[in-house]
Amino acid sequence: MINFDDFYRDLQRFDLGSLQAPLQQPLTDILSKKNGNLPRWLPAIETMPAVTPSTVELGDTINIGQRDDVTDQQRQQIEQNLRLLMPWRKGPFSFFDIFIDTEWRSDWKWQRVLPHLSSLEGRRILDIGCGSGYHLWRMWQQRAEFVVGIDPSLLFLMQFRAAKQFIGDCPVHLLPLGIEHLPTEMACFDTVFSMGVFYHRRSPIDHLLELKACLKPGGELVLETLIVEGGLGHTLVPEDRYAQMRNVWFIPSCATLELWLRRCGFENIVLADLNQTTVHEQRQTDWMQFESLPQFLQPDDHNLTIEGYPAPTRATFIARKP
Repeated sequence: MINFDDFYRDLQRFDLGSLQAPLQQPLTDILSKKNGNLPRWLPAIETMPAVTPSTVELGDTINIGQRDDVTDQQRQQIEQNLRLLMPWRKGPFSFFDIFIDTEWRSDWKWQRVLPHLSSLEGRRILDIGCGSGYHLWRMWQQRAEFVVGIDPSLLFLMQFRAAKQFIGDCPVHLLPLGIEHLPTEMACFDTVFSMGVFYHRRSPIDHLLELKACLKPGGELVLETLIVEGGLGHTLVPEDRYAQMRNVWFIPSCATLELWLRRCGFENIVLADLNQTTVHEQRQTDWMQFESLPQFLQPDDHNLTIEGYPAPTRATFIARKP
């Protein structure tokens, strides 16, 4: 059974109890909807062996436990259950020496972003579109006080809970919500991350304003998104698909995105990182067996998508709310 009692408890603990009522109803509504995969996913969580890992290391690989912590039978059960939660897209993870090689090398993105961040120690953090929660654990590793991720995928929730039930009770939470479910003008987070979400939003300006509304005055936005080369005002709007994705709406140039951030009232805007995604960072693995970036690019020219657009290049902007 899925509940969020520990999240509601932490809301009270951090003087954020006013958020419980507006969040409780959408969480109830989402969990009440039928999902044909839940009969497979829920038992995978509920039948995990009750094992306490001897170590938890929240490094480039989220390393939970060691091989000697479990019997052969327990280890086999854990791997079987984790495979019921495929595909694993964000990671990597290791459960008792069972290595989950995820589609994305999310550790590479974190290594690019981390040097440019203000200290996360003692901060309250919101991660929009957090996937399975890999980056939530990296944020907590940096001694954040309270970490909340939202992502509407119930599969990501299950993958997060598979990790958390071994890691143990901590103020790190994933809610199966979209940003549209959050209360307006929350203004209660010190840092807000939006990584790999912006280009999926039909209204980019509204998304920037939503992110700003989540931040305290003086709070920091970390925005990572697809960009294209071009001058001020240049934006790519795909005709249909981009890299086989239908839900890509606006891919601006860096200059255009910086202008949008300024128009939305952000200050101290810094382009922290610019990086073209390679087939080594996003690819098929044994734990994600569907098509991935190598199939979404021109086979003879990885600088172009299969549709002929510039290949995915991602920029990370850091900005401050006044």
